[in-house]
Amino acid sequence: MNRPESLKNKVIVITGAGGVLCGEMAKDLGKCGAKIAVLDLTKEKADAVASSIVREGGCAKGYACNVLDEEGLKKVHKAINEDLGKIDILLNGAGGNSPKATISEEYFTKEHEEGAITFFDLQKSGVEFVFDLNFMGTFLPTKEFAKDMIGRKGCSILNVSSMNAFTPLTKIPAYSGAKAAVSNFTKWLAVHFSKVGIRVNAIAPGFLVTGQNKALLFDEKGNPTARTKKILAATPMERFGEPKELLGAVRFLLDEEASSFITGVVLPIDGGFSSYSGV
Repeated sequence: MNRPESLKNKVIVITGAGGVLCGEMAKDLGKCGAKIAVLDLTKEKADAVASSIVREGGCAKGYACNVLDEEGLKKVHKAINEDLGKIDILLNGAGGNSPKATISEEYFTKEHEEGAITFFDLQKSGVEFVFDLNFMGTFLPTKEFAKDMIGRKGCSILNVSSMNAFTPLTKIPAYSGAKAAVSNFTKWLAVHFSKVGIRVNAIAPGFLVTGQNKALLFDEKGNPTARTKKILAATPMERFGEPKELLGAVRFLLDEEASSFITGVVLPIDGGFSSYSGV
């Protein structure tokens, strides 16, 4: 895979970079010669990814950061400017779902199993947590870090949406709604920042196996669950994606030479899931 020359020495902030997917993105962009600010709620995870980048000859530093803490974001912003320089690119990767915003059955029926969690059992706090983490966790870092980008060449923002922003998944109403909001916000930002040189796009990953969803996709013995069988049956490529299969799209959308006229795009990377009607 080609290393975009335009990314060399760019300061790239990546939130949620201690996780599987954004950690891989951070390491890959580090190999492109960018200076990576690795942000994660857990400092140890951020430092581990940053150390991996440095071991490979790259430039990176880890920062503890809660994307919902405005004062904390300001402090991290100042530290990044002092350590690495002005921010050129923001990759909003922090997000996820919670059991507190997940129901147990796909369809509501008058009679359900004892102990089942229905739509009517969802608590406001759980739904708010998931919506805040995904939408506000994109909104607030953008509000803080995009200040460095105004009027500067080659700056952009890349959000992480989801293929369920196109078609909501069963059982996870808050996460589906929040990712739809991220996609809409991406398009709004693309228009809003179009006169000051900031491109804004998003990727919408399909099903990849991560630490967050592994228990839903495989049982304790490693066998596929019923949900996994339904997912693969609805995915024309009949498999899960690999984290590395996101990297080409990330590079392309951040490369000011390759995608200089692309803004407001939400790119599905889902093996055809969002295109398949089931018939």
